[in-house]
Amino acid sequence: MALSLSSPGFEHLGKIPRRYTCEGEDISPPLSWTDPPPGTRSFALLVEDPDAPDPEAPKMTWVHWILYNIPAGVRALEEAVAPEDLPEDVLHGLNDWKRTGYGGPCPPIGRHRYFHKLYALDATLPGLSRPTRAKLLKAIEGHVLGGAELIGTYQKGD
Repeated sequence: MALSLSSPGFEHLGKIPRRYTCEGEDISPPLSWTDPPPGTRSFALLVEDPDAPDPEAPKMTWVHWILYNIPAGVRALEEAVAPEDLPEDVLHGLNDWKRTGYGGPCPPIGRHRYFHKLYALDATLPGLSRPTRAKLLKAIEGHVLGGAELIGTYQKGD
């Protein structure tokens, strides 16, 4: 079996509930995964919106959340997970609000897609110091054993 990522909060390609967005509680959704590849030493999670600012004319990928060095034995993140509730080895990257932590969907126009990407890595990633998306993706080059993706959608007013 291959690495898989899911959420009891929404189905793959389904609507992300308002509670996980800027119009709701703006809390992280629960996520769980199964079947990491042999040799997995850590996981990295990247949540991003490739449809920013307008799905009809996207100009950038907006980063909502970066976590890395998630221990290999972890198989889930609880809803509204707080930094202090994560294992101590888990580190945060910078989202596009220039802060760490989760920032929920808040599209200015149209229905956007939100990609939750989980990477199984053969290493932990020392010394990145709150990396951006580009720095994280560079750091995991050559270390990715497998990946999984969960896509949800959101439009203001949902």
